[in-house]
Amino acid sequence: MDKVVCLPSALLPSILSSDTCYFSMYSVSNISRVGYVASQLRTHVARAGLRPDVNTWDFTTFALSVSAADKAISRATSPNGWTRQINLLLAVHNVPLWQGLKPELEAMLKFLTGDYWLLEFVEDASPLPHARKRKEYNADCVALLSGGMDSLVGAIDIVGRGYKPLLVSHIVRGNEAVQYDFAQQISPQSGFCQWNEAIKLPPDAKGEGSTRGRSIVFFAFAALAATGLPTFFNQKKTVYVAENGFISLNVSLNPSRVSSLSTKTTHPVYMNHLRNIWDKLGLNISLDTPYKFYTKGEMLVNCSDQGLLRKLINNTVSCGKYGVHKLTHCGRCVPCIVRRAAFQQARIPDATRYVYQSLRDAGHGRHPNDVGAMAMQCTMSKRQDFLAKVIGEFVFANQQERPRYIDVYKRGLLEVMRLLESHAII
Repeated sequence: MDKVVCLPSALLPSILSSDTCYFSMYSVSNISRVGYVASQLRTHVARAGLRPDVNTWDFTTFALSVSAADKAISRATSPNGWTRQINLLLAVHNVPLWQGLKPELEAMLKFLTGDYWLLEFVEDASPLPHARKRKEYNADCVALLSGGMDSLVGAIDIVGRGYKPLLVSHIVRGNEAVQYDFAQQISPQSGFCQWNEAIKLPPDAKGEGSTRGRSIVFFAFAALAATGLPTFFNQKKTVYVAENGFISLNVSLNPSRVSSLSTKTTHPVYMNHLRNIWDKLGLNISLDTPYKFYTKGEMLVNCSDQGLLRKLINNTVSCGKYGVHKLTHCGRCVPCIVRRAAFQQARIPDATRYVYQSLRDAGHGRHPNDVGAMAMQCTMSKRQDFLAKVIGEFVFANQQERPRYIDVYKRGLLEVMRLLESHAII
C-alpha cells in the first residue's frame, strides 16, 4: 500500500519514512523531500473576502490532499498496472465527524479513481483563512467556469435566466486568461474567483498523469466561493455544474475501458456521493446539473445567447492532451471528438486549430485509439443487441430516469457518428 501524508508543516514528522510521500499543506516546507500543496490559497481566499466555516475548509483540505495523492502515486507500479492502494493521512479540525464519513468518502474515491483508499485523520488546530472584512458578493448562486464549452454555455444560460452567478475557476496550465475573459464578458458585475491547487510533487515521487481525482478540487473551490454568497434563512445555496449528459456518463467504449479507465468527473453516481457528503458536513449547498439529459451539440443549439456563444466558443478548451501538445487541441481524443461533433451538430464554424485536423490520419501510433474506439461503438450501436451490451452502465439510475440517460447517450453517439461519417471513418 502506498502511503501519502498531507499535513501542515508543523505536524510533519521530524524523521521521514523512505516509503512515504509527504506534502506540506498550504505552505512550502524547507525539507527537500517534502512537496507542497496550495501554498498561496489561504492568502488568496482571505483576499477574496471570504471567511469559510470549518467544514468547508476541511473539505477543501481533503480535496487537495486527494488530488496530491492521486498525482504522486504512479499506477505503473501497481499489480495490474492501474489499481492502486493508497493510504492517505490528512489533518482536519473535527476528527470524529470525518471519521464517521470515512466509509462514504472511501467509496466515493474508489468510484472516482478506481483505487482502494484508506483514509486517516489527525487533528488540525491551525486557524482558518479569515478576511479582515468579509465580502458579500452581488451574486445569488455559484457556477463553475472551467474554460470549456459546457461551462461557457452554462454561465451564459444562467445569466440569461436572470441569475447573478459568482463564477469559479480552477486554473490549469493554459486557460487562466481564457477563464478571466469569459467571466468578464458573461457576468462582470457578480464576481469571479480563480484559484489554483498548485501541487508540487516531492522530488522522489514517480508521479501519475491520469489524474482521475482532479475534479474534486474544483468542487471544493465552488464550496469555498459559496461561503461568500448572501444567506437567506436556511435556503440552500446552489452550485451549477454545466456538463453534458453524454460525457458525464462516459460509457466505456470497449471492454478495456471499463470502470475508472473512463473518467467519472461529473458522473451521476459521483455527484450523488458529493451531495450526501456535503449534506452530512452541513455545507447547505445544492449541486445542480441542468444539462444531464442534453448532448453537447444540444447545449450549443439551445444556448440562450447565440451571439455571445459564437463570439467566445472558439477560445474554449476541451482537449484531454492540451498541455501535451503545447496548448493545442489534439483533435483525436474523446473530448476533442465530442467537441467537433457538437460544432457540427450546432452548425457553428469550428475555427479550432487541431494537431490532427483529419480524423482519418489520427488513429495511428502507440496512443489509445479513441477514433477507432468511437467508430466501433457507433457501428455497434446499430445492432439490435447493443442496448443489452451497455445496459449495465445505467443500473445506477432509477426507473424514471434510466430511459432518459439511455436516450441522451444514444443521441450523443449519433452526433459522433455524423462527425465520423463526414471524415469517411464509418
